[in-house]
Amino acid sequence: MSRTARIGVDVGGTFTDLLLHDPARDLTWPGKLPTTPHAPNEAITVGIARLLAETGTPAGDVAGVVHGTTLVTNTLLERTGAVVGLLTTRGFRDTLEMGREIRFDTTDLHARPARPLVPRHLSRGVAGRIAADGAELEPLDEDEVLARVREFRAQGVEAVAVALLHSYRDDKHERRVRELLARAHPDLPVTLSSAVAPVIGEYERASTACLNAYVQPLMARYLDALRDDLLAMGVDAPLHIMLSGGGVTTLDDAKEFPVRLLESGPAAGAIAAAAVARRLGEPDALSFDMGGTTAKIAIVSGGRVRRKHDFEAGRVDKFKPGSGLPVRLTVADMIEIGSGGGSIAAPDPLGLLKVGPRSAGSVPGPVAYGRGGEHPTVTDADLLLGYLDPATFLGGEMRLRTAEAGKAVDRDVAGPLGLDRTGAAAGIVEVATASMAAAARMHLSEHGRDPAGFALIAFGGAGPVHAYGLAKQLKIGRIIVPMRAGVMSAYGFLVAAPTVDQVRSLPSPLAEVEWGRVDGLYDEMSAHATAVLRPEHPELVRFRRSADMRYVGQGFDIEVGLPGADLTRIDAGRLHRDFEETYRATFGRCLDGPVEVVNWRLSARLPGHDVVLRCDPVPGEARRGEREVWIPGHGRLRAGVWDRYRLRPGTEIAGPAVFEERESSCCFGPECRIRVDADLTLLVDVGP
Repeated sequence: MSRTARIGVDVGGTFTDLLLHDPARDLTWPGKLPTTPHAPNEAITVGIARLLAETGTPAGDVAGVVHGTTLVTNTLLERTGAVVGLLTTRGFRDTLEMGREIRFDTTDLHARPARPLVPRHLSRGVAGRIAADGAELEPLDEDEVLARVREFRAQGVEAVAVALLHSYRDDKHERRVRELLARAHPDLPVTLSSAVAPVIGEYERASTACLNAYVQPLMARYLDALRDDLLAMGVDAPLHIMLSGGGVTTLDDAKEFPVRLLESGPAAGAIAAAAVARRLGEPDALSFDMGGTTAKIAIVSGGRVRRKHDFEAGRVDKFKPGSGLPVRLTVADMIEIGSGGGSIAAPDPLGLLKVGPRSAGSVPGPVAYGRGGEHPTVTDADLLLGYLDPATFLGGEMRLRTAEAGKAVDRDVAGPLGLDRTGAAAGIVEVATASMAAAARMHLSEHGRDPAGFALIAFGGAGPVHAYGLAKQLKIGRIIVPMRAGVMSAYGFLVAAPTVDQVRSLPSPLAEVEWGRVDGLYDEMSAHATAVLRPEHPELVRFRRSADMRYVGQGFDIEVGLPGADLTRIDAGRLHRDFEETYRATFGRCLDGPVEVVNWRLSARLPGHDVVLRCDPVPGEARRGEREVWIPGHGRLRAGVWDRYRLRPGTEIAGPAVFEERESSCCFGPECRIRVDADLTLLVDVGP
């Protein structure tokens, strides 16, 4: 039996995207269908069954399925996770309530931070104390641990998080708690802070452990159900899960640490954009992934996505740091905006047009879907402006309702604002685009970058639709729209490398680092990473070592790569210079004073898959005709309409032009020159 086909599955807030790739048959086949929020695995199994049928692929030929999901994020936002009890060191039960003791908005007297996942009455202290240097000051009171957990069970606790003081330095007390609970309550999920986030920072470590415990029971049930569904279909292949940092991991690891899946879907899109940038030789690119619910923007430099090692989940205000729950994990560095195809448009109490962050989602969806939606959305405006063909949307499977969309825009936007229908629809698109442009500028400015030097890689169902408008606002002169742009996140799952990220805290002044002890930490992390990856050829595992460093007295750190593999031969002077170079690149200057290392990091990865999105042109005439479209800055123009599947490599087309494919559409203004690349990617030069 030949097992060569792999399937990537991205469950978004509005659509579930799928992509099947079989190198043996030189086949790449996309799929897209509405997400089923009540049971996300339903859309997955229906979509996979359709892919297999359409491509004539036996279920037994599937070599692997890679999946990413927003279920962790949705569970947090909707507060539908497990009832969690927190065990901490006696005297520290208020850690979550106290947080960082800062106000995230000093101008708003009513501002309140995100509510902790564990209420105070379910946070209990136990006797036992580890010192900052790892010494045991007081033995763990095992009887008290069992008594506290019995109280938890009586109060309906479904999962336990354990975050004891200084467990990052020595985790023996936390490990003993797990042993006790495994015997006394074998059915109770337990998360150790020293396992999920073994880093300095009591509040952040406890918050991460609580979030992991909060989503663990739900994610375990979901992943087990999905695995059973695949087996019932005859797909007896490994199920891998996308990590927030852009790698993939095993099913068992994902069930143990579901918090690491928090940003798995958005990360896949950025990984896909990086693969496109590498193939085209683009040194600097902006990944623009706009779906039905949100838009995600990330920087791709040198063919790689920037990563960071902390994150805020469930922010009360998306654009205000400190308003969410801190999570210590590796994530793709991106900014997410509540502007998607399903974002709802309406005037605010002051009469100003607002778009998002409320979304119609997949149920009921935009008015044009005809599934019960009543409020006008960005997709409805796109339809009225001519960007979408109501007869060919989703390959004709979902016929859009132009009349109903127009009535909703008239009622909720045009009428209240005194505009005609076209002006209202154009206003919706302009507001959404301006919001995305502002977020992109802010994200780029944080890294000291100018958007004008970037190429814009647009994908997602709505990304190509709005790429031209966004590029004009950012003064970007080059747009790249890959073939099958509407399912590019699923492509990201297929090219992502199996990865394990590890971190250990061992704070020390740089001049006093015990390199032998650090070498032991890396041996431990390497062994763990290799055990999770389970490579058939261990020599293929690539390790990257780095350190989180800062000037002594600072509260925040930056990541600096460690030269070479033999840590006992590291030149502290060279590492100090590397730190200063990184610090200057980040902040524009250096300081005087000693430097310290806070955390030691290891990233282990296997080679990713080289998946080429080849698409041979379909015979026939590529030009479908003309239609009137609204072009930002130009108004309504007659534009040529082109079938992307029938385009020939090397074809050059002058705007205005509309390009249509099953999962997406894109429109470019009259100053644009479009060239069709070898794999039918659109390379667009945007004139001034």
